[in-house]
Formats: sequence, C-alpha cells, structure tokens
Amino acid sequence: MSVLALFTRGDLITRLVTALLLAMSIASWVVILWKTWLLRRASGDVARSTAAFWQSATVGEARQRVAAIDRETLVLPLIEAIKTESIDTLAGAGDRSQQLTRLLRGALHRVLRKLQFGQVLLATVGSTAPFVGLLGTVWGIYHALVDISGAGQITIDKVAGPVGEALVMTAAGLVVAIPAVLAYNVLGRSVGAIEADLEGFARDIRELMAGPAGGRPSLS
Repeated sequence: MSVLALFTRGDLITRLVTALLLAMSIASWVVILWKTWLLRRASGDVARSTAAFWQSATVGEARQRVAAIDRETLVLPLIEAIKTESIDTLAGAGDRSQQLTRLLRGALHRVLRKLQFGQVLLATVGSTAPFVGLLGTVWGIYHALVDISGAGQITIDKVAGPVGEALVMTAAGLVVAIPAVLAYNVLGRSVGAIEADLEGFARDIRELMAGPAGGRPSLS
C-alpha cells in the first residue's frame, strides 16, 4: 500500500488530495531548510553586529562595520533609520524622541516580517494536512464500500484491502503535518530570541540618540 498506488488507481478527488499533500510537504520542507539556514546565520550576525555598533566611535563607523557583518540585513536597517533627517512635513513633527520612535518602529517591523516569513505556512500545513489526509481516507473508504457492495458476497479479505489503502491517506497527512508543527515550534523559539535582541537594540539606540543635543553621538 502506498500513496503512489492510490494516486495511480484513484479517481480525480483522490489524485487531487495526494497532489495537495505532496505540494504541502515540499513547501514546508523548503521553508524548514531555508529558515534553519537563515536563523542560524542571523543569530550570530545580530550578536556580532550589535557588539560592533557599541564598539564604534561614530554612527557612520558603526554603519560600515555592521554592513560587513550583517549578512541577512537585520541590524543595518535600524542604524539606517536613525540617520533620517527631519523634513518640513508631519513626519518631522514632534520632538526628536518621537521621531526616533516612529522611524525605529517602522524599520523594526520590516525586519521582523522578514524573520517571520514562512511561519504562517508551517502553521497552516501543520493544522490542515491531517484533515486533508482524512478527506482522502473518507473518500477512499466510500468508494471501497461501494465497490464491495456491488460485488455481492462480502468477505474480510475484500474489505481489508481497499479500506487499508484508504487509511494510507491519513498516515500521509500526519507525515506531512508532524514535521511542520515541530519546525514551527522550534523555529518560532529562535525567531522570538532574535526578535527580543533586535527590540532591545532598537530601544537602546533610541535612548542613545534621543539624549541631550550635546550628548548625541556623531552621525558621520
């Protein structure tokens, strides 16, 4: 019994369910492998980038040092945000602290969207794949029972084979869902840790740059 056998011998609904489970599995594994690689790089880069920033003499020097370290461009947008000059519009209204809060919040949201990309897909696959597999099982059992009833005499060997084939779809749904759920939880913890580091860094930058005019670091 295999999903491939069900696909070749099944009707349109069975084939659609099988193809959907295959697509969900491929998509989730692509996201899992890509995010594992990204988060592994990002975790080290964020720590090194923030350390390089605080070890720099000016914001300009920090920008250059971070640009060489921050391969996933997670810290650099926060540094770029603080060099934006006020303009004669509502965007420049308010004191320096308010402007920095708005600019850093926008930059932080863009960075966090990059980190969180793919999490929704993993959650969707993990929650829906078992039900997709169950749909294939119910549909397969229905057709198996229809075929058995049309055969006249019903024996256990005639029931066990078709029903067993249909139950493969339930197992396939679980095989697709379990890695997605585990990856969502594990990767979510890594994303949360990096988010906390970035939020703390953004708060520290805001306090640094919003200080008294005489105490503000040079942007050059």
